[in-house]
Amino acid sequence: MELAELRGWLRGIKGALTYDAIARWANTNGRLPTHRVVLAFAQGAVHAHARGAGGAGALEVATAEQTGQALWEAADSAVRRRTATGRRRAARVPGRITTKAGLAKAMRRLQAEAGNPSLRALAAAPEAAGRVSRSALQLALAGRQLSSEQLLTGFAAACHASETTAQALLAARRRILNPRGPAVHPCEIAERAEEHRQQDEAARPWLAPGPEPDPYDQQLLNEDQAATHLMTAWTDNLTADELQDLQARAAAGDGRDLRAELTDVLARTRTRTRTRTDDTSR
Repeated sequence: MELAELRGWLRGIKGALTYDAIARWANTNGRLPTHRVVLAFAQGAVHAHARGAGGAGALEVATAEQTGQALWEAADSAVRRRTATGRRRAARVPGRITTKAGLAKAMRRLQAEAGNPSLRALAAAPEAAGRVSRSALQLALAGRQLSSEQLLTGFAAACHASETTAQALLAARRRILNPRGPAVHPCEIAERAEEHRQQDEAARPWLAPGPEPDPYDQQLLNEDQAATHLMTAWTDNLTADELQDLQARAAAGDGRDLRAELTDVLARTRTRTRTRTDDTSR
């Protein structure tokens, strides 16, 4: 009974359309009948044509199924190539993100560059490999929940983003979880600062006295020196337990690079000193 109703419904929606016309319309949307449908159609057609001649033989059925199998595989391959060619690859690489809202904004931009696929499509994408939950993705894109590493990697893959982009998203997540984590041992900072100070002291007797800096340059110099003294004093006051904790945090995160900051301060200070000396010699 149910099978008869299904046949009647299929014939009804077909109406006056020919099978060729239906096939052309399906082809414009890139739709492909399933493998089982093709084999069932081939088998049924062979038996229907051979009904008046006493039925179809096993060889005829096998030949029809093999032909249908080969044609279906070729069509499936063509559809896959066309789908892959039409995909847009997200090329954006997020910058230095430090907030949950910033991460959500970067994810929304990646989604837009990928052609704005729906949450359902992203979650069901083969590239996501089951790592994306539609509900979790909705919260992450709205900035209401921090994405997990699994969600970020699955989302980036579903958007066809590069490995560089995926790693940038993961780095942003680590910065959000650990906003301040010194990346180097602070004793090195103090040692390098002292070394530079001694070098400057040794060279000072051989340098010609320069003119007094203008108020703006003097202010910048004072700020740089204050920053140097502040960072050096901070390292001097650390206990052994605090040093050990900083080492552990440096190995686990990628927060502030204190060595780079202090090196920049010292470089700017020494550059201004050399500039004033050059002006005097000229």
